[in-house]
Amino acid sequence: MNAPARPSAPSTTARRAPQAIHEGFLAHRRYRWAWIAALLAGSSVLLYALDDPWPRPNGGTALGYALGTLSAGLIVWLSLLGIRKRRFTDGPWSLKAWVSAHVWLGLALAIIATLHAGFQFGWNVHTLAWALMMGVILSGVWGVVLYQRLPRQLSDNRATASERAMAAALAESDRALEAAARPLGDREAALVRDALATPAVGRSLGSRLAGRVPRCGTAAALRALPEGDPELAPLRDLLAARSVLLARIRTNARLKTWLQVWLLVHVPLTVALLAALLAHIVSVFFYW
Repeated sequence: MNAPARPSAPSTTARRAPQAIHEGFLAHRRYRWAWIAALLAGSSVLLYALDDPWPRPNGGTALGYALGTLSAGLIVWLSLLGIRKRRFTDGPWSLKAWVSAHVWLGLALAIIATLHAGFQFGWNVHTLAWALMMGVILSGVWGVVLYQRLPRQLSDNRATASERAMAAALAESDRALEAAARPLGDREAALVRDALATPAVGRSLGSRLAGRVPRCGTAAALRALPEGDPELAPLRDLLAARSVLLARIRTNARLKTWLQVWLLVHVPLTVALLAALLAHIVSVFFYW
């Protein structure tokens, strides 16, 4: 008598768990840090509303010192992201969790520190620290928008080609253009020389941010060469292919430059904030 057939093992496809939907750093762990930040900010607002000092709430009250201590601690902790992002780890304090906390607690800081100041501002180091803090927070919001959009645009623009591969393709295109222009007349050869002499990306910050090069030789050559001439058709095809490649290279440079400009704004503002925060704390306890 034959033994009953053993049930077949489920296929690899059946055993495979459904792929989890990609979760961005803002929504990390179902917006855990958004809820924590909202709790901190909401509690601060409630305590500020219930506090009854005379003549009005300010940074010199018990609540003011408490909110100030919390604000200073948050500023120092938030500034450590630049060091933390150099290490990639998993778990509750993964880099994604740290960035999520950085963003949401940074937004809460705007409320907590303003309540610490008691809405009292003037031409002094205390208001300078608050203004720099708001500048850092606003530039941080700008950074969140950039990092939500630009990396994906960078990936889509490269279309699986690395920067090195695009540079190699451009060099190969240049060699092909030089070879195609040799048997042609002086006018066509001059157009090719102008195209090859034009830099792949703009030299000025404005042109890099715009993703354009003024007086692009490749575009000028395409406009100057007549269509329908069978002798010039191979040259036009090479110039058209080069134009498409240059567009990808310039778009890549534009997106990277926007990220670099953001860092040039956000990082120095953070350093200035830490210096102003130290001056604020020293002056408070010196005149206490």
